[in-house]
Amino acid sequence: MVFTSFLDLVEEKFGYEMVDRILLSCDLPSKGVYTSVGTYEHSEMVQLVTALSKETQVPVSDLLKTYGNYFFPILSNGYPQFITEAPSALDLLERIEHHIHVEVIKLYPDAELPRFDTRRIDAQTLELVYHSKRKMADFAEGLILSTFEHYKEQAQIEREDITEDGSVVRFVIRKA
Repeated sequence: MVFTSFLDLVEEKFGYEMVDRILLSCDLPSKGVYTSVGTYEHSEMVQLVTALSKETQVPVSDLLKTYGNYFFPILSNGYPQFITEAPSALDLLERIEHHIHVEVIKLYPDAELPRFDTRRIDAQTLELVYHSKRKMADFAEGLILSTFEHYKEQAQIEREDITEDGSVVRFVIRKA
């Protein structure tokens, strides 16, 4: 689903010709043939995003944030029960690791999900620490921003890269 949705985003924002160009410019073991239920090497996503960045001159980090923002409605439409169970954006973010990811693994046992450690600092503030060898915290940030848009809430997000390689990133999210 992550790959097919990414290509949908590219087509929507940049046109089908761009999808074709980036697929042809990459050395993809899957040959760029994705299904919503398949699992694919993360290196393919890296190649696709990097190729798109080269073609559009948009930084990879901006593309990943945009993609995270684009992907949230897909998740919320596909799994509305997660949204309806959480009364606010902070509540939803708190549930990622111990509720949402548990259910995702039931559906996709081979999925390699990031880990999110959360801690409520106070009623309006959440610390969320992203852990992933895939280093896609920009995608996670886009999802966070879209979560607040969905709930029609405002937030300030502070981001701190804990590791140099981006595998551990701390977000402090203050609901406005």
